[in-house]
Amino acid sequence: MILVERGMIAHTTKWPLILTLDMHGQPFRWISWQHAVVCYARHQVAWDAGDHEFTYFGGIRRDTGERSCITTNSIIAIKGKTLGAHNLSQIPPLSNRELFQRDRHICGYCGTTISGQKLTRDHIVPVSHGGRDVWMNVVTACRHCNQRKAGRTPEQAHMQLLYAPYVPNKAEYLILSNRNILADQMDFLARHVPRQSRVHTV
Repeated sequence: MILVERGMIAHTTKWPLILTLDMHGQPFRWISWQHAVVCYARHQVAWDAGDHEFTYFGGIRRDTGERSCITTNSIIAIKGKTLGAHNLSQIPPLSNRELFQRDRHICGYCGTTISGQKLTRDHIVPVSHGGRDVWMNVVTACRHCNQRKAGRTPEQAHMQLLYAPYVPNKAEYLILSNRNILADQMDFLARHVPRQSRVHTV
């Protein structure tokens, strides 16, 4: 399979993910180019909105000698998906990678920017004190600060929390979960992100 973006062959093994929307234009999820090709082939794409088009070339037909190809867009709306506005308010799953992305890889106590391998998930109210493992009770912390805080609250440890936790909405979670977002996809998702999001500070 060969990928061509508007006439230019993409010499990369990391092909872009396709952003799907519901019928109301609300962000839904990322899908692979293979999944997008299936959606187009099955006529499940209601409309598209992206600036990027990708043409995928397959095998050669025996009867005509022509090579098969299909063109997909970077943003597509899927027929039958009518999730509505409540889709954006759904709480996304919590994972370290997305947590560190939410907090811009900045320790919530000392303010140091650190690579993901040296960061930890800190529970503001420790689990041993009844704290829950949820977005509103966790922040990014360097290993030193996490060990210093130990099983205490920030107040008990006399450590000031530098920023407040928050729950990312669906659009922000899609931004946090994809390292290779195209510019048009980023622009579209950013319009659905709330003001308090740290995505706007990038």
